[in-house]
Amino acid sequence: MKLLIDMNLSPDWVSLLSEAGFEAVHWSVVGDPSAADAAIMDYARAHDCVVFTHDLDFGAILAATGAKTPSVVQIRTQNVDPTSLGETVISLLRRCREHLESGALICLDQSTERVRILPLRRPEN
Repeated sequence: MKLLIDMNLSPDWVSLLSEAGFEAVHWSVVGDPSAADAAIMDYARAHDCVVFTHDLDFGAILAATGAKTPSVVQIRTQNVDPTSLGETVISLLRRCREHLESGALICLDQSTERVRILPLRRPEN
């Protein structure tokens, strides 16, 4: 599984996730740091990456578009430091690998995690 780490997370996540066996790249290495979220989503979709972010806009984009890809992992905690949250994120990625490879939005906060299968758009009546 390839992870695309958003600008709002430290590049230190790359080494931590790589050491855990994941292919990871920080957006600042492959794209324009000031790019719109839609450009990041397009890149992730084209390169079969899971977006790893602290930005709630990515979930909103998935809901608004009804997209089936890319998968997104949203961290919804104040402390997003890899040394504090790393083990929790690695465990989550391993447990949810199948969902992420198929298309999912996963939200992780202080006490819970939620997995939503893509697409998020509700069927119209």
